[in-house]
Amino acid sequence: MVAGEQTLVVIEDDHHISDLVAMYLRRDGFRVLQADDGERGLQVVEREHPSLVIVDIGLPGKLDGFDVCRRLRHVQPLSGTDPSGSPSSLGTMPVLILSARDDEVDRVLGLELGADDYVTKPFSARELVARVHAILRRTAAPQTAAPAVVELGSIEVDTGRREIRLDGTVVPLATREFDLLAYLADNIGLALSRRQLLNGVWGDGWCGDERTVDVHVRQLRKKLGDGLPLATVWGVGYRLG
Repeated sequence: MVAGEQTLVVIEDDHHISDLVAMYLRRDGFRVLQADDGERGLQVVEREHPSLVIVDIGLPGKLDGFDVCRRLRHVQPLSGTDPSGSPSSLGTMPVLILSARDDEVDRVLGLELGADDYVTKPFSARELVARVHAILRRTAAPQTAAPAVVELGSIEVDTGRREIRLDGTVVPLATREFDLLAYLADNIGLALSRRQLLNGVWGDGWCGDERTVDVHVRQLRKKLGDGLPLATVWGVGYRLG
């Protein structure tokens, strides 16, 4: 699969790992930029506005990988606008975390900060590339028809623009958060199990913890407040509407 010269940023202080990841991604047609600490990485992201960021948790210096995620997701845009002059999209930029830490606390924290995927070391470089492609496919899925805007009281789910609006104001969501809410909106009124949601949003081949869904639901409720009609169906999963 040719990536069409999409730009990716790899923020990793282990040069061997960084070079290995970059080599495999370049073989697949990506343009890859590398940084070895969080501050330099954010500078590259701000300048280049890449399609996806891969970041290691255990970075040296003032900013670790969690701090990088926080900066991308929860603070003001780094530069205010993208190169075209439009509002910055850094808050919704896909992020994949690399980590030597395999405990649940770090996984949950990474997902709560808006990471789209979490890969532990050691990892298969080919699998990492496949995960990158999967994230980018979800982010840039073409629309074959003008989709309807689903209205949920004060909340609008606009899949065409990939926007969630609360009282008319766009609420920045991570890629997976948006995809999860859009999938629930496509199945409004239906009680869906966590496995159904994982298959529908993460893909049939995803084999992570089902509690990943709970983490993303918690983030949606936090960002959209009491106006989000997302109910927990005990013993099953979740229902929207």
